[in-house]
Amino acid sequence: MTDRIWDEFLTDRDKEVFAASGFGATADWGQRPALLIIDVNYAFCDEGPMPILESIKKWRTSCGEDAWEAMPVLQKLIQTCRGKGIPVIYTTGTRRADNWDSGSWSWKNSRRKEEAKAKIVTSDGRDGNEIVDAIAPGPRDLVVHKQKPSGFAGTPLHSYLQLLGCDSVIVTGTTTSGCVRATVLDAFSLNFRVTVVEDGCFDRAQASHAINLCDMHAKYANVLPSDEVVDHLNTLSQGMFDLPSGAGMTATAAE
Repeated sequence: MTDRIWDEFLTDRDKEVFAASGFGATADWGQRPALLIIDVNYAFCDEGPMPILESIKKWRTSCGEDAWEAMPVLQKLIQTCRGKGIPVIYTTGTRRADNWDSGSWSWKNSRRKEEAKAKIVTSDGRDGNEIVDAIAPGPRDLVVHKQKPSGFAGTPLHSYLQLLGCDSVIVTGTTTSGCVRATVLDAFSLNFRVTVVEDGCFDRAQASHAINLCDMHAKYANVLPSDEVVDHLNTLSQGMFDLPSGAGMTATAAE
């Protein structure tokens, strides 16, 4: 791969520094990955492809149409992992009805008070934290509810990965510069091998998306296109993991 999404944002000096410093080397794949899908819910995606400036009138955290461009990529990754018996783990947010536990989220967004006045829901009354139907969790998938950017902060995600015997994570979702990056840094800090799927992540700001992919690729993860990730997944053995049985769980639209 010669052309990367971040190239247009780098100066000639930046490129020389990366080349001379050794950052951005390709790390080895792990042998037992889990697929992480970070916060692909209605609050970040809206109910369908919408221009972002329209979408954020209702959903202030929306990434607009970029979210829906990533959906086919996520669907293919999920289908591949389910077919191989590789863990698929989703994260999404959770809040008290009175929003007291928003904590530090209240400090840096001028529209946060809107949620305290009236709960924002989908057209059929579902909470914005529900994962979108297009990639909804299946009976054998895991869902982690979180209150901070990282999927690891105050959640059982690390213990789930330990229980599954995972040595690596493949990270997708949103936002690239926020919850995806925070999850990647924590996974890296816990000595998991990390891959970020370039076209399986999205953000509301194009520059933030590109530069954060660049920075993660330089220091913390292999940032790769989905085709390369799927090709690798297809080389892995079938049925390596003791996944939940799914018995008694309700099948979803993504199944």
